Amino acid sequence: MKVLLHMCCGPCSIAPIKYLRSHQIDFVGYFYNPNIHPYKEFKRRLETLGEYALQENFDLIVDEEYPLGEFLRRIMSVEDARCRECYVIRLQMVARKAKELGCEAFTTTLLVSPYQNHALIKEIGEQIAIDEGIPFYYADYRPGWHEAVQESRDRTMYRQPYCGCIFSEKERYYKPKC
Repeated sequence: MKVLLHMCCGPCSIAPIKYLRSHQIDFVGYFYNPNIHPYKEFKRRLETLGEYALQENFDLIVDEEYPLGEFLRRIMSVEDARCRECYVIRLQMVARKAKELGCEAFTTTLLVSPYQNHALIKEIGEQIAIDEGIPFYYADYRPGWHEAVQESRDRTMYRQPYCGCIFSEKERYYKPKC
């Protein structure tokens, strides 16, 4: 089976790649993340992932387009459900790219993070699979998360302190004075 693996960053790719390889699943990495802000953060994550792809010898397709304005317009209309919309935006693109490349399924490294809404990602992935006509390969990569965190530290990979969007950056750093 050949799967297109959506990748948000290098550290979050470690456990999913180990999982896929241990299950003899061929994959191609795909970096598509219009949510990441600011642009320097986008580039830093991409550079770290590119270095990791070379070290671990896997193909990485990069969508270097940076449609932040379009992304913000879409999520601002549903601010209370911004994570849902962000998952939809990215997974739709991944499914379409997987079909274009002739892959048999698509999946995402978002399924590794204990900070992401795992059930919602699975639900959205399965619905997009129906809508786009390509299977969503679901796997719970979270059991490998702690080991992957340590490996990313041992490799001195850049580890981002927030999911990527401007709102999570604010939540991470802005502490209002009471």
